[in-house]
Amino acid sequence: MRHKDKVAVVTGAAQGIGLGCAQRLHDEGARVVLADINGAKVAEAARQLDPDAATAIGVACDVASQAEVKALIAKAVERFGTVDIMVNNAATTVAADPLDLTEEEFDRVMAVNLKGTLFGCQEAGRLMVAKGGGAIVNMSSMQAELAIPTRVPYGVSKAAINQLTKIFALSLATKGVRVNAVAPGTILTDLTRGGVLSNEDSYRMILSRTPMGRCGEVDEIGSVVSFLASSDASYVTGQTLYVDGGRLTLNYVVPVDTLPGR
Repeated sequence: MRHKDKVAVVTGAAQGIGLGCAQRLHDEGARVVLADINGAKVAEAARQLDPDAATAIGVACDVASQAEVKALIAKAVERFGTVDIMVNNAATTVAADPLDLTEEEFDRVMAVNLKGTLFGCQEAGRLMVAKGGGAIVNMSSMQAELAIPTRVPYGVSKAAINQLTKIFALSLATKGVRVNAVAPGTILTDLTRGGVLSNEDSYRMILSRTPMGRCGEVDEIGSVVSFLASSDASYVTGQTLYVDGGRLTLNYVVPVDTLPGR
């Protein structure tokens, strides 16, 4: 299997894209540490992967705290001996008019999304450099390029993650550590189904800007993360791969006849 005998840490892994990434890495042979601020939920997610906790464990972690990220990496080493793959996926957002956004709202999103990714790159990166190699995959977003007026800190944080990915990739390129990012479009998770996709007009608007005519599946992000973390991507570093059904390159709208996957 692609990741046999590897150890992966995935943050924000209690649900959605993070859980999908953990599932894919686990299916391909990795021992996985799932981390999330919701300790009970991430513990249950880990049990779904392995009820015996031999190859998957859940750890409560607020990635906005460097001390907690350091403890997360230490826990992975204590349990499985090392960390070969780090997926910095944990994120949060807030909806607010740019003129009404509060300092506290801005700071919390930046702390989780950007500082959390920084801390994950640092703590996993140090370990990987010491042992001679590894792969880091950061979770960006199409909102790094496409602005949504009510998502100020989210878009800013994701654009910064793209640059952070390039910086760490250059810094670690000669040390055997590759650093890349994945930028999803609209993905079918419980959150999107209960949110923007629950409204037919908003769903049609999204699909009208998606050339492939559908939203993405969680495993379609997990598969790209798995590829970037594997030896198949051994000459790939510093890249942000947009997995968005062609949305980023579209400069017109397409007709929408049906609403698949709703």
